[in-house]
Amino acid sequence: MEDRSEKKWYVLRDLKRTNAQIRAYQMLQTLPDLHLEVFTPLVQRTVIRSGKKVLTEVPFINDLLFVYESQSILDPIIADIRTLQYRYVRGGKQNEPMTVRNEEMERFIALVQSRASIRYYKPEEITPSMYGRRIRIEGGALDGIEGLLMTIRGSKVKRLVVQLEGLLAAGVEVNPEYIQFI
Repeated sequence: MEDRSEKKWYVLRDLKRTNAQIRAYQMLQTLPDLHLEVFTPLVQRTVIRSGKKVLTEVPFINDLLFVYESQSILDPIIADIRTLQYRYVRGGKQNEPMTVRNEEMERFIALVQSRASIRYYKPEEITPSMYGRRIRIEGGALDGIEGLLMTIRGSKVKRLVVQLEGLLAAGVEVNPEYIQFI
């Protein structure tokens, strides 16, 4: 039987509208006494507020967020917040919440927080022919991060891609001198 008190990165969905005042990832970060570790990939977009264009950060995928906590603590929170749900594994056991391995999530967060020309990809946007060998970055701001080398034919830019299997991928430009093949 699975240990429900073990902390994991759970994949959740936010059912609130995109124009909601407070999104689930913001609400979970401000819950008193819990100090939940919440992550959602954000992108900058121009939105119109009160008739003015404002540059703001919004989730790349509106309903996607990750929470690092044990299921025994998350269950009552999700039961209280009607617009928050677990994402479930397709083809798995019935009602098995989707999780991401800690190492995989830590690499993804480190890459995204580097803030160096980040680009997100949905799973259907990346094909195996677009990426090649496994690499590790040695030196620079991304030191120690491992992922896949993405090369697009005709492009002079090399990107390090870190994937969250079946959910999302993030790519960032890398300097060829830092690339070490694994």
